[in-house]
Amino acid sequence: MRCQAYANPGLLQVTRIPFPPPGVHAMPTPVATMTFDNSQELLWTGNEYGRVTSFYGTELQRYTSFKAHASSDGPIRQILVNEKGIVSLGAKDVHMAIRRGLPIWHIRHDDMKDLRCMSFTSKGTAEIIAAGMQDTMLVIDLIKGDVVKQVPTEHQYTIMRRGRYICAATQTGSVNLLDPVTFAVVKSWNAHSALINDMDAQHDFIVTCGYSLRQGQNYMLDPFLNVFDIKKMSSMPPIPFPAGAAYVRMHPRMLTTSIVVSQSGQMHVVDLMNPNTSDVRLANVTSYLSMFEIAPSGEAIALTDADCSIHLWGSPTKLHFVDLPTPIEFATPEEPLPNIDWGPDTPLNMIGLPHYRDVLASAWPDIPCDVGAPPVKFDPQFLAGLKPTEFGMYGRNTRGLRRNQAENTRNVNKSGSSGLKAPKFLSEKARELATSNAAASDKKADELISSLTDMGLESKKSDVPVMYRTVEIKYSKFGVDDFDFGFYNNTRYSGLETHISNSYANSLLQIMHFTPVIRNLALQHAATSCVSEICLLCELGFLFDMLQKAEGSICQATNLLKTLSSHPQAGPLGLLEEDPHGSSLNVMLQGLTRFLLDKIVHDYRTINPSSTAMDQVLATSATTSIRCINCRSEYTRPGSTYVNDLLYPSPAGSRNAKLPRISFSQVLKNSVERETTSKGWCSRCQRYQTIATRKSIHSIPAVLMLNTAITNQDQRMLWSTPGWLPEEIGIIVEQGQFFCYEGEDLKLHLQRGIHNITVYSLTGMAINIESGQTQKSHLVSMVNVAHAESEAPGESRWHLFNDFLVRSVSTEEALAFNTSWKVPSVIAYQIKDENNKIDTEWKNNIDTSILYQDFNPNADPSTKTYQLLNPETEAPGPDTIIALDTEFVAVRQPEIEMNSDGERETIRPIVYALARASVVRGQGENEGTPFIDDYIDIKEPIVDYLTSYSGITEQDLDPRVSKHSLLSLKMAYKKMWILLNLGCKFLGHGLKQDFRVINIHIPKSQVIDTIDLFFLQTRLRRLSLAFLAWYLLKEDIQMETHDSIEDSRTALKLYKKYLEFQDAGILETMLQDIYRAGREVNFKPPRKDGQHIPRTDTPPPLPVDGSTGPVTPVRSNNILAQTPGSAFGGGSSWTPGKGSPLP
Repeated sequence: MRCQAYANPGLLQVTRIPFPPPGVHAMPTPVATMTFDNSQELLWTGNEYGRVTSFYGTELQRYTSFKAHASSDGPIRQILVNEKGIVSLGAKDVHMAIRRGLPIWHIRHDDMKDLRCMSFTSKGTAEIIAAGMQDTMLVIDLIKGDVVKQVPTEHQYTIMRRGRYICAATQTGSVNLLDPVTFAVVKSWNAHSALINDMDAQHDFIVTCGYSLRQGQNYMLDPFLNVFDIKKMSSMPPIPFPAGAAYVRMHPRMLTTSIVVSQSGQMHVVDLMNPNTSDVRLANVTSYLSMFEIAPSGEAIALTDADCSIHLWGSPTKLHFVDLPTPIEFATPEEPLPNIDWGPDTPLNMIGLPHYRDVLASAWPDIPCDVGAPPVKFDPQFLAGLKPTEFGMYGRNTRGLRRNQAENTRNVNKSGSSGLKAPKFLSEKARELATSNAAASDKKADELISSLTDMGLESKKSDVPVMYRTVEIKYSKFGVDDFDFGFYNNTRYSGLETHISNSYANSLLQIMHFTPVIRNLALQHAATSCVSEICLLCELGFLFDMLQKAEGSICQATNLLKTLSSHPQAGPLGLLEEDPHGSSLNVMLQGLTRFLLDKIVHDYRTINPSSTAMDQVLATSATTSIRCINCRSEYTRPGSTYVNDLLYPSPAGSRNAKLPRISFSQVLKNSVERETTSKGWCSRCQRYQTIATRKSIHSIPAVLMLNTAITNQDQRMLWSTPGWLPEEIGIIVEQGQFFCYEGEDLKLHLQRGIHNITVYSLTGMAINIESGQTQKSHLVSMVNVAHAESEAPGESRWHLFNDFLVRSVSTEEALAFNTSWKVPSVIAYQIKDENNKIDTEWKNNIDTSILYQDFNPNADPSTKTYQLLNPETEAPGPDTIIALDTEFVAVRQPEIEMNSDGERETIRPIVYALARASVVRGQGENEGTPFIDDYIDIKEPIVDYLTSYSGITEQDLDPRVSKHSLLSLKMAYKKMWILLNLGCKFLGHGLKQDFRVINIHIPKSQVIDTIDLFFLQTRLRRLSLAFLAWYLLKEDIQMETHDSIEDSRTALKLYKKYLEFQDAGILETMLQDIYRAGREVNFKPPRKDGQHIPRTDTPPPLPVDGSTGPVTPVRSNNILAQTPGSAFGGGSSWTPGKGSPLP
């Protein structure tokens, strides 16, 4: 293969210029380093005295020149270019400047002793690693301009090039492949016996030229070019170059083409895959060459020689450095002012003023301006997609506004913009109920909810209907618990909250929950002994169990989404909202579907390595056949997949032709078999040929997950065809072929019964709602809940899950799509025979061993705060009462803004994380003794330990110094989840907040909350634990700080008091007395010494401005040393009533 670009006789020396000397009267110096710009028509050079100079265009006109390093530090070692500017490397420092020469940052570090080379890392052009004749490599963040990591190394590097790996040449003539993430040495080759003079890397190849020691211990250039194949991790035969290979570069446009240059100017253009043919050129230079570089376009070559000259070679008609160069910014020329004869008698009005025809920018406008309006709020995903430049940031206008169109920001946050007015807070409704104004309020609520019920077929409307629009949570001073989620959901199916990061996944989670096969396997796995912190299958099982138990109450996927955020592979794939890589939510959800299914299969195998159950559920088992059209050679490879991307037919004929009429079954068949043709490398032909690929299908899964992969308007039109998506399909797999049927064809095949046909039911779909100008796009799900009922209802029951808005819709509404705003994203089908098969046996197979394991066995017995359950005598069950209390820390402060009306509005509430969970025995010989006292190893950054409310200090949660049983959130949660499913009754005071932060739903039948037991409906105040303990138990608790063991014991004693009052028939009287006594002391227990102590709920709804700092907790060091009687304030203080379940 001959390289035509270089066989062209028109390739000539276009320009030759002398390299500028370092000073006015200085002698010329050679070029120390050189590189072409990758976005502008510039050639960057560095001299031996720390100066960077750039040359513009084919005539190499000087553009910028600036001092980047001190002259005493020697030559510039290397220059790299990115979109923000250029990075130059000196021996002891690194400098970054914009292309006009102005500095961005300059780093000088103690570990920069003799730097020689640098390369971009896995983070693209935002980060570099610098190395040299020293034992430390430094990782530098180009955005921050700071050293972020120091990597020790055994090798000293002189050259670095970035390919698939970081390719680094050592001082001893070896080439090392470095992992671009960890910088560990992956592979090493001995390239040259003495040293490497030049090296380049591109795609799958590394090429090197260097020196060897010959007679008399002199260095001589090796007469060959070394080639290494990165893909195969092997060396290829050297390519001979008798003139002595001095410099080498890979051609930027021809993947296997390399250009080798000798010091005398002889150039060979060599095809690495066919080295026997080469194109030879000769550069006419009077002295030896010292450097060689090729432009990114492949149309220009720069050479430097020992005479301190720069040569530019290329075809005069084609010469350019980059294909689509960005404009060069030149200095604005100053126009000379006309001379004025000025004398003592010259009048001042000779200068005059210019005549203005346009309105001055300083003039007052004729129209009134909106002064003091709130600033425009930009969507984080929109901001993430912007590209930074020297003047600011730019990107696509996805906000639905015209250029320079002003926004009315005063009303942008009003709930009316969504079309559905937010309901009143629960606290407001309670006050109205107490004042007997509930009737009018209920009437208004009925009017609002009617806007959701009497709608007909909404999907064909041009504007987004109310029920599809974004729903937002409003926050009162009592936090998210005060929001009326019930207003949006009158069904027995639970929605999911949206104020959590990555809650775009809610739609996919709902589909998976209502797919019985996936739900059963997730719950069965959650019941095993798995305690992996990143097990997404366990988290799915926990979430599905919570959604099932909630029966319409609001839920949140906090723990699952935390696990997703912390998964090491989720971020690089662009699946996190905080770093979406510029992708839309629709694309992110389809990527999440692939990722989630792959991970849950892996998670399932960690407990059942030999089981193929999960593969049978999710994998389309196939073999991909790859055939060269030219030589007919064919080979196969595994082609199984968990998600099939739909493949649509291309429009035939003219450019404006529409898609042919095609059914969903035909699209599905083409997508699964995936018969395509494309250009690819044929190893037999040894060249790029037309390659045909096709899948042979072996088996189909129980759950068929499909990404719609809609990319154009024609495909949208296809989906909007009425009845195009069938509720049932039939699939036949025979002899590697995949056949799909629907409608009358399916009925006909079922009647004949000739083939083994598998019928699938449509269980649900995630839908992208493109809300236009007023709101950003979001995702909802349509689910046929009938397939997940324990008994088949005999008809479809489609429901819309718009996060926490849940409502029943007709089949026609569910399956209707709209080209402008309602587009499907993910589709799920399940084998019809698996419908309504809900497994409940997993509860009988729960692995409870974690309850009896001590994860801190080396703790000092005198300070140990818990005593494990005895599995023989204390096995938990439905009759077991356990007292629970938890402590929290804050991982995100609330976001509060002042609106244009001067009102404080909570945008995001404070976010808590579970820090400590204590569970106390509620009965038995060891009554009052904790059997769980877990501190949580929190992975998120903690913004406030809330020590005065929680008793938690930084040392308690630091794994290096903590003396407590410090567990992962997964392990602590699993203990609670096991106790829940064993039927235990949870007792505590104000458990609703505890359950929310734990992210668990306990049925009301298993909750005993003393805050509700000691509450009068006619009074709007609930009583604190400290006040009830002071009044009923004559105890002072929560004096300096809170302790979860003390609080759970106190709740247990209050419950016993409640049973005593109930048994004696004096409960109502006692409640009246309690409230009467509370009013006298303002419901705050006074201290015995008469001094007032401020007491606060645990934790407070929101931090109070000016509150005191955290208080170090004071606890008894030996809780277990107390007798059960003393732990409850004396054994004779209470007599059990007849109805008491406690001993």
